[in-house]
Amino acid sequence: MAGINEVDGDEWQSDRLDLAAYLARIGEGGGPPTTATLDRLHRAHVASVPFENFDLVLGREIRVDIDGVARKLVHGRRGGYCYEHGVLFAAALEQLGFRVRRLLARVGHHPERPRARTHMTLHVRADDGERLADVGFGSGLLAPLPWDGDEHPQDGWAYRLVTLEDGARGLQERGTGDWSTLYGFSPEPQHASDVVMANYFTSTHPSSPFVGRPVAMRRLPDQRIRLLGRTLQTSSPDGTEKQRAITDDELPGLLADTFAIPLSDAELATLVRRLPSE
Repeated sequence: MAGINEVDGDEWQSDRLDLAAYLARIGEGGGPPTTATLDRLHRAHVASVPFENFDLVLGREIRVDIDGVARKLVHGRRGGYCYEHGVLFAAALEQLGFRVRRLLARVGHHPERPRARTHMTLHVRADDGERLADVGFGSGLLAPLPWDGDEHPQDGWAYRLVTLEDGARGLQERGTGDWSTLYGFSPEPQHASDVVMANYFTSTHPSSPFVGRPVAMRRLPDQRIRLLGRTLQTSSPDGTEKQRAITDDELPGLLADTFAIPLSDAELATLVRRLPSE
């Protein structure tokens, strides 16, 4: 019987990742394949590697092979969106001895007209338990979530895994009152080719939220910060939300100081020109 890695790990080429360089990028060391190690690495990745789609706005291809992802996120110290984060984190975990299943999810919950599977998340089996790990959902988990269906607080935020009415598993977040479904997924493992196809849709289709406007997100323990076009949004666990418009002049400092995204002067000039006139 096939184990947790029903998809042959060789197709992901995880061994090509420079693990030492990745660990230096997130400011952590390795460790045994336990949930404690997973929690530490997950939090460090979320804190160190931002969520952003700027290459799309700059007219560049988004690569989801491990060489391309590592060149950009590790050695180039850039951020990326879900596929890039997921491919990178999964490769590092596999080198450390974790068993990883890559999954594709439908964002939100719309049973009357299900959306395409456009988000990548990870089922991770450690020596002492199973977790949902997701370092690439820009406003989602800070730490891996136990695979048990119970409510789990994370620095003032709360999450749980539930079974939805269509049989899919759903990641839910509790707001100031009700639970909302961030995304739903089924357990079958995905191939590298599936991620290539999903990435092509997400990076090219007119209905994709990442085509046509800059998006950046930073996840802090007590705050979410999001740049959507010209709008800067912040939210806190108690439900407090603020938003304001940004100017062209403040964009470079905002990207460098708040989101830790290094761009050249030429890249910044192009990004400013392509900001929507919201």
